[in-house]
Amino acid sequence: MKCIVGLGNIGKNYEHTRHNIGFEVIDHLLERHQIQLDKQKFRGAYTIERINGQKVMLIEPLTLMNLSGEAVAPLMDYYDVQIDELLVLYDDLDLAQGKVRLRQKGSAGGHNGMRSIIQMLGTSDFKRIRIGIGRPSGRTPIRDYVLQKFSNAEMQVMDPVIAHVADAVEAFISDEKFENVMNQYNGEAK
Repeated sequence: MKCIVGLGNIGKNYEHTRHNIGFEVIDHLLERHQIQLDKQKFRGAYTIERINGQKVMLIEPLTLMNLSGEAVAPLMDYYDVQIDELLVLYDDLDLAQGKVRLRQKGSAGGHNGMRSIIQMLGTSDFKRIRIGIGRPSGRTPIRDYVLQKFSNAEMQVMDPVIAHVADAVEAFISDEKFENVMNQYNGEAK
């Protein structure tokens, strides 16, 4: 079973913020396939459905971002999800807004949600899609910037990116080799 995790913070005040772009992609997939997160366990909201003929678990942790691993690891263990079936979606300050990077493995790169998942799983050898949100201009502190909502103009850029990442997730779900998915979806939304 494939396991797709979108990272974000729970609560109305965090909806549509830069840090919640992982949730935005999961929400897009839920809407696209007319399904919903209908289960809660181990501090995670999730569903298990068939997408493109494959059994898939979609997860949004019900923790704060920095504790994401506390939802992901127990759910993977409970459902016996193998590490090579995991794909994590999250925001990246070091990528220009709208850029997308798929990777087979890697470090947390300063992202606390990823650090938590790596720590709880005991490995960084899992697939991920980094979604560029860019760095703040001026003197805006990073913490404030990632918790700001996208402007309307920024959402005109990000809406196609969210759909592009959802397409990449579906390609991964369809058992396409991840190298092929990387080659097709790395870069900018098409």
